[in-house]
Amino acid sequence: MQKPKAVGPQAGARKYDILSALMAFALSQDKIVQRRVMRIMALITARYNWQRDELCVGQREIARMWSVDERTVKREMAVLRGLGWLVQKRKGARGRLSVYGLDLERMMEDTRPAWPLIGPDFVERVGGRPEAPESNVVPLRGPVPMAGEGVWATAQARLHAEDPVTYGAWFHGLSEVEAGQGRLVLAAPSAFHATYVRTHFLTRLTSLARRIDPTLGEVRIEH
Repeated sequence: MQKPKAVGPQAGARKYDILSALMAFALSQDKIVQRRVMRIMALITARYNWQRDELCVGQREIARMWSVDERTVKREMAVLRGLGWLVQKRKGARGRLSVYGLDLERMMEDTRPAWPLIGPDFVERVGGRPEAPESNVVPLRGPVPMAGEGVWATAQARLHAEDPVTYGAWFHGLSEVEAGQGRLVLAAPSAFHATYVRTHFLTRLTSLARRIDPTLGEVRIEH
């Protein structure tokens, strides 16, 4: 993946790519995540200094922008720091405001599962994949799973065969943590990824895993 620095040549296009990824990701999530992403997008578009990588704005101003109270601002900023999207560069003291930076690369990585929702051209551009040598049209295909034994290896092969795009976006990044004693535990690369898979694909994964191993009782997605 190209590093999403939004300065220098083609900076404008990179800014749109980052905001597009955030928007597509938000629209694929529940209302809580949607609101949170909209809030960080509001700060980015209204107050973020791209050149200096600085976000310097007081809680009262943020509360007004978000139409919430300052307690909500404090809580949400803490969550965004926990996600790694906001990075505190200087803590406010003696009347000075805290200064934050943005980890744009982390944002792009966390929103990666939503890239195919924008389109294969977007995945091609921000994913840094080379063009096909004999065609200007690059089909979006999920990565081929590694051959192996066990419930999850078999499930990966079937998921890829059924839908390579969905496999590449959501299932390829899952790794087996535990298998046996009636359960299969998979780890997701991010908290957002884990939440999305639980919400939209857990029933499908559980059904497929039980067809492969009828003794299986539970499929769990962790981060």
